[in-house]
Amino acid sequence: MSENTKIEWCDHTFNPWEGCQKVGPGCDHCYAETRNARFAGGTAINWGPGAPRRRTSASNWELPKRWNAQADAFMAKHGRRQRVFCASLADVFDNAVDPQWRMDLFGLIEATPNLDWLLLTKRIGNVGNMLPVPFDFDRLYPNVWIGATIVNQAEADRDIPKLLAVPARVRFLSMEPLLGPVTLREVHSDICEIDALTGDHGVLRPLLGRSKAKVHWVICGGESGPGARPMHPDWARSLRDQCQAAGVPFMFKQWGEWVDADNGPSDEDAYESKADCWVHIEGGHHEGAMGVDFFRTNPMYRVGKKAAGRLLDGREWNGAPQP
Repeated sequence: MSENTKIEWCDHTFNPWEGCQKVGPGCDHCYAETRNARFAGGTAINWGPGAPRRRTSASNWELPKRWNAQADAFMAKHGRRQRVFCASLADVFDNAVDPQWRMDLFGLIEATPNLDWLLLTKRIGNVGNMLPVPFDFDRLYPNVWIGATIVNQAEADRDIPKLLAVPARVRFLSMEPLLGPVTLREVHSDICEIDALTGDHGVLRPLLGRSKAKVHWVICGGESGPGARPMHPDWARSLRDQCQAAGVPFMFKQWGEWVDADNGPSDEDAYESKADCWVHIEGGHHEGAMGVDFFRTNPMYRVGKKAAGRLLDGREWNGAPQP
């Protein structure tokens, strides 16, 4: 699905700067920090409290303009607009970033109206204070999608209401690495009580000046790399089923390092050779045939990201919004 990146849900990645700081359990095994350390001689000089962020080169900042100029050819080939993930090696809404850099980024976004910019953040609470025009953002920046990383139920309860309050044309969730079961239907906070997927009840009207706010896309995936934690199949299935019931596009990005025998390689030898690399993982609450919640444990095998693949129940799930 991707043009210039291996990330399945976008066509390009653009990093206006590099560097970040861990803010939650999803950051525990940050690939970007590991990459930074590798290219800096073993120490991640742009990571952690007080670490400087590094702005990328002027030639790198010219790339989106080139992609923007190729919009017609891309549309003719793929039948949709190009999606740019910004930023895979940083966070646009990082407090430690020079505010002028962020203004320069939004200037670039304005100059590339043929691109859909996917701004994914682990700091969704910062977004409202860092948008250039927060009260008319969806009209002036219709090509910006705002996403929040959610890895467990606690983050869902805390951060989805904040995402719903962002006046973006498209809002999405990146639930990778998924570290536990998550229910998206009932989001409770001191701000709202609302169905996160469909925006039903309209109780955000006083906050947003609109009757409904909703999540438009859910991306789900397991963890890869050293120290990767397994994702129970039922966690992914539950998100898929919630999205299907609400009519929200769902993308299953990957299993990561771990997969179960039902979804992984068909070759039984793949599991026998990994006999010392398996765990039982507890699934969480699921409604059984008799309407009773139960826990289901599942053996997960560490076969590697490539072998594990991205099939869930025998097929790929490549849903995406069409703005």
